[in-house]
Amino acid sequence: MSYKAYAKVNIFLKITGTRGNYHTLASRFMRVENLYDELEFIPNRSDAFLLDGNFGCETRQNTIYKAYAALLDYTKSKELKEFFIKNGVGVQKRIPAFAGLGGGSSDAATFLHMCNDSLALGLRTKELSEIGAKVGADVPFFIYNFASANVTGIGENVERFDESPLSLELFTPKIEISTPAVYKRYKERFFRPISLEKEKNLLQKSSQEALSEMSKEEANDLYLPALELYPELHEYAQEGWFFSGSGSSFFRAF
Repeated sequence: MSYKAYAKVNIFLKITGTRGNYHTLASRFMRVENLYDELEFIPNRSDAFLLDGNFGCETRQNTIYKAYAALLDYTKSKELKEFFIKNGVGVQKRIPAFAGLGGGSSDAATFLHMCNDSLALGLRTKELSEIGAKVGADVPFFIYNFASANVTGIGENVERFDESPLSLELFTPKIEISTPAVYKRYKERFFRPISLEKEKNLLQKSSQEALSEMSKEEANDLYLPALELYPELHEYAQEGWFFSGSGSSFFRAF
């Protein structure tokens, strides 16, 4: 049995302040219904954690392995450890990496659900979200599996937003963007957090309203710092298209 790990876009992404070394945000995450990775358990004939897929990193750097380590640390489950001596994880990758679409976070969240279901760990969604937050800031959104949600704090606060998902078209240039570098440049040169009043107002708007009222520069606070670091993005920044996360993907809605 395979599980789908959907991509996401940020309809808007506004910085609201900082918390320690992290930026806090107010963002509308929307699931992309027609773009997903597929995960399944596969036989493992080695002693090491088996992760089979087209990844650009070592196994221990992968979000799925980090999710496994976080889950094992939380549950101390002997059954979980024994399961991955005999089984591995196969991933059919379709979501581009370094693209602002949350592929790694979605894979990690889907893996946690797979383990919880298959091994009857009995973890509540809130617990899975807390475990996922240790892997990455976007993981909790994917844990909750909402089609559309307001995400605040450093990503740990996820609230369903009741709206029909938009039909989305995506374009991802072959530009690998460093999220930490974009946030660093934002803090150095573009740091202008929105007010609480503007945050509340924005989080009440439908995604269609938000996109109709804002330009790509206004909708995503990370767009201009990304553009400054990766000027080749200029070539792909078309009218009517918006920027997801720290990039490099652009999207438009119908």
